[in-house]
Amino acid sequence: MAKDLSTQLWHGIKRKEIPWYPTINAEKCIGCELCYVSCGREVFEYNETTHKATVERNYNCMVGCSTCSTVCPTEAITFPGRDLIWKFEKEYKIFKEVRREGKEKREKKKILEERTKAEAALAKLTTRIKFELAGQFGEKGLPKILREMIAARPFDVVNFQMQVPTMKGADEGAPCYSSFEIVSTEQKDISEFASEVRNLIKEKGIVLVSETKL
Repeated sequence: MAKDLSTQLWHGIKRKEIPWYPTINAEKCIGCELCYVSCGREVFEYNETTHKATVERNYNCMVGCSTCSTVCPTEAITFPGRDLIWKFEKEYKIFKEVRREGKEKREKKKILEERTKAEAALAKLTTRIKFELAGQFGEKGLPKILREMIAARPFDVVNFQMQVPTMKGADEGAPCYSSFEIVSTEQKDISEFASEVRNLIKEKGIVLVSETKL
């Protein structure tokens, strides 16, 4: 269903107070549908019976736009003169409103640019890493040491898993598999903390199977 844009304001002026919209000369119209397809504001409809374009939502037209007239191959579409718009610009003194809108647009653009920069900077940070290990963990106290390392620091260990072939096998020193993720609780880079974890793994003689940034 086509949108009704006639209630919108044009720089503070009610749209219906500005008689800017296209008029079609039906005799010149060849039904090419270029205006119907090109208009993004759904001003036109195409009549399947007459094979002609019609103006159905005239106040949907953007004030000052005349693209449909420009592209019409038979010059069947006309608009009021540009002096109509100039008259409203002077009469309603719209430039105070235009400057306000311009300032608002620049502020929104600046916020968007800053957000984009912040997101790009955040994307470069390493805030989550998954480690997969193989070795003997129980007797080397890996879980306990990890808890001590994150205590009172802006890091956490999540999704910690440990798999053993059998309980007896683990007691006898059979290698086990473990995986866990280290994360920043403040969305900050964890590269230095990751180095500490790697050093711990190396010191304990545990095999680092893989390390994946998430």
